[in-house]
Amino acid sequence: MTPSETRDPARRRAHAAAVAAAPVLALALLAPAAAHAAPAPAEADPVAAGEALLDRIGAPDTTTADGPVWSPTATGFAATSTDEHPHGTTGGLGGDTVVARDAEALAEYAAADEPLTILVKGTVEVDLGTMVRVGDDKTIAGVGAKAELVGGGLYLDEVENVIVRNLTFRDSYLPGDWDGKHNDNDGIRVDTSSHVWIDHNAFTRIGDGMTDLRKDSTALTLSWNSYRDHNKAIGVGWTDNVVTTLTMHHNLISNSYQRNGSIDNVAYGHLYNNYVEGIGQYGTMSRGASQLLVENSVYAHGEDAIVAKDPGSRVHSRGNRFVDIRGLKQGTGETFEASDFYDYTLDDVDGLERTVKDNVGPVGPPENIGRSVTVALDGSGDFASVGAAVGAAWRSDHPVEIVVEPGTYREVVRIWPGADDLTIRGATGDAEDVVITYDIAAGQKKFYGDDTFGHTGSPTLSVLADGVTLRDVTVENAYDEETNGGSQALALRTVGDRVVLDGVRLLGNQDTYLAGPGDDKVSRVYATGSYIEGDVDFVYGGGTLVVEDSEIHSLDRGSDSNNGYVAAPATVPGSHGFLFTGTRFTAQAAGGTVSLGRPWHPSSNPDVDPSIVVRDSWLGAHVATPAWSDMSGWSWREDFMREYRNSGPGAAPAGEVVDGRPQLTDDEASAHTREAYLAGDDGWAPWR
Repeated sequence: MTPSETRDPARRRAHAAAVAAAPVLALALLAPAAAHAAPAPAEADPVAAGEALLDRIGAPDTTTADGPVWSPTATGFAATSTDEHPHGTTGGLGGDTVVARDAEALAEYAAADEPLTILVKGTVEVDLGTMVRVGDDKTIAGVGAKAELVGGGLYLDEVENVIVRNLTFRDSYLPGDWDGKHNDNDGIRVDTSSHVWIDHNAFTRIGDGMTDLRKDSTALTLSWNSYRDHNKAIGVGWTDNVVTTLTMHHNLISNSYQRNGSIDNVAYGHLYNNYVEGIGQYGTMSRGASQLLVENSVYAHGEDAIVAKDPGSRVHSRGNRFVDIRGLKQGTGETFEASDFYDYTLDDVDGLERTVKDNVGPVGPPENIGRSVTVALDGSGDFASVGAAVGAAWRSDHPVEIVVEPGTYREVVRIWPGADDLTIRGATGDAEDVVITYDIAAGQKKFYGDDTFGHTGSPTLSVLADGVTLRDVTVENAYDEETNGGSQALALRTVGDRVVLDGVRLLGNQDTYLAGPGDDKVSRVYATGSYIEGDVDFVYGGGTLVVEDSEIHSLDRGSDSNNGYVAAPATVPGSHGFLFTGTRFTAQAAGGTVSLGRPWHPSSNPDVDPSIVVRDSWLGAHVATPAWSDMSGWSWREDFMREYRNSGPGAAPAGEVVDGRPQLTDDEASAHTREAYLAGDDGWAPWR
């Protein structure tokens, strides 16, 4: 029988009544613990039992302003009292202690009818995607630094009073299933349960969501957990009832695309002192009729940190810090005070990064990442997704080379600021063998708010760090213009300095590659032996870009007069723009229908100096005369757009002056070389 079938009927009825009564009853049930607590019997003292458990698992003795990092008893809403749980969440208190070293033992103990403290030792291999069912009154805790569940997770379905601590949940990810459409299993899933404390665990590379709290679950706390390198971190909801009570404090969420967390129809959600970094799409989202209090947390690097999605969604944002965040940082006003339910003390945001990063997750040394790691779709590599490997490299204290085995990797990848000197290399040396692809359009509306993904949200891969090399890989934006209509849809965006594209293929249509931030930050890129294709402005931006010994391929838009534009520089004044040298310009388009470029003035900004030079290159017959075009009322003749010593059927005849084909003089040409564009003050010379 399942845990839900063996559960006491009276307890089931009590929980159902609480759900039906909605927030008013939820508030009454979750009065401060002191109001209802009765003295615990000596043989079942929660504090003494908690301290004994911490000794068994080897937890360090560390304290912050908010109290012990490793608390002997539950914190937040999981600590609140009800008539049935006068001491809050106590797990296996009063029961026997057992040891699980394999999946069979863990499953047997976890489903048992009686209270148990289950100590997990070593690596427990679970069949890929399998979730171990957990019954009432259980504490599941890893012993030492190497306790982990690999390949599966834990499932709490209609249960009460469960504690999970000091465990690593990893690698239930189905290779190639970044969207989580084919392996709907989570690290920990909680359905219609109450009094659950999930503390000091690590979640990474999970099948679907790392932690999903669903279907009217109440009195939940997530504390001091690490969530990293995945599409979906924490999802809460899957119900029309507004009864869930949730605390999230001192969690680290790193390199996670969405659900950081996504919190739907929560009666009282308190999020404090969390550190969220590397936000691919959105951070914390209040959905449905949720009432959230988000305070003294840090959101760093990414998009849309705090979102109130629906008309009834509420979020009180106070004391939070936002670092390098583009987009929404919403607050709708006061909601509730968590101090009405339990005591807590806020740690200062100034030291929060170190406080959280030094103390989250299980006991043991920090993650150890080699200088070379592999990614493979068949499960033979160190990682099964490119993004997960990038996240691990980001946390490393040394440069990392990521070697990617052949395959098509459908995922959105962000190389965050600070992941400097990273290399991503295709294993075979042939870029066609390794394809990183996704299909978000810049003009596509997000599922929340009024904004579109734009040029920061749509790239399949974004390089936001310095010293990054991409070698022998394909990066593609597979957005279907024919089906969905024309839109910007970026394959690659580079913002960092000293970026190398070596043997890289960039595939898209409009705006395939955005080079540079378009501000006063230095952003130099050297592309060699590469292939870039598109139709409209498919190489554009404000950075300094040298493309050498490569192919620039214009797609056919089906016009007999205008099949697009290759480049659209928006050069920062005082810097160099785009230089194409020793490169072939090819096309499927009709003769004389493609411009080499046009001047981009973002938002009609007059303070840019678009600059582009095409020299010593072969031009196909598709290149038009004039070779340049006006853009949004800005004349190309007022900016620096030049050719020099080009050949091929699309080139201006040597030695002739042709209107619309201005050429560099020999003296000018000496200033437009890869060395002049890229060397800078540091003498950067990536071609050596």
